[in-house]
Amino acid sequence: MEQQQKAPPEIKNAAQFLRGALKARVGALNGKRLDYFKGKSAIKALLSPAYQKVKDVPPVHDETQAIAVLSAVNAFAFFLRVQRGGPSGSSSSSPKILQIIQEQKFAADEYYVWFFEGSQWTTYAGGILMVAIMLAGVMFPLWPPIMRLGVWYLSIAMLGLIGVFFAIAVVRLIFYVITLIVASPGIWIFPTLFADVGFVESFIPLWEWDLPKKKTKKAKKGEKSEKKKGKAASTNGGGAFIEEVESGDSRPQSRSARVEDVEDEDA
Repeated sequence: MEQQQKAPPEIKNAAQFLRGALKARVGALNGKRLDYFKGKSAIKALLSPAYQKVKDVPPVHDETQAIAVLSAVNAFAFFLRVQRGGPSGSSSSSPKILQIIQEQKFAADEYYVWFFEGSQWTTYAGGILMVAIMLAGVMFPLWPPIMRLGVWYLSIAMLGLIGVFFAIAVVRLIFYVITLIVASPGIWIFPTLFADVGFVESFIPLWEWDLPKKKTKKAKKGEKSEKKKGKAASTNGGGAFIEEVESGDSRPQSRSARVEDVEDEDA
């Protein structure tokens, strides 16, 4: 946009920082998918220690100065104030419908859609790299013999590593089943092999008993609250009662991770 080109360097740098610092939310504006954010998220970004380290940007020490900087960025159309509606599709997870508001101002509780893409050097570099890889693949027959031999050795090494990984997975499963029968509750070799950790951490520790995880304080509090609700229902139900029966199953619990859904405060 022409207005963005007329912006002072400090405002451009502030917009560049916000474009990379704010979490991207995808909305639908006139049939196009664009990123948008909430005003209070931008205020928090300008008050963060990361912004203080950026050079050649307007100084921000409190919320008033942050709103002033964001109003200046909004004035040069780096982002525009919008009204957020319902989902654009049948699913609730579909992008929300956005509509530009004529009166432009900055407020913490309003939503703003980006019309600034930020630095594009990574996109250009990725495109050049992709073209170079495709040309190199097409010209493979013209490569020197030593380079083609090196690629062959590299491909064999990669296939070998994949084979070793599958072999370890099969062996650890067989060993777990045997130890589950002989020495319950069973032993896992490389228990963090499929965990979301680094390469080295995937092989630490070497083995571990398949013990059930201890209940957290939140789970215990939840059980206590459920028991209280059960007792209240038994006293207020006019003769009805709820009997709590604890399961006597002594088998270890599953090792699958538990994911808790957190409600979006902006929904």
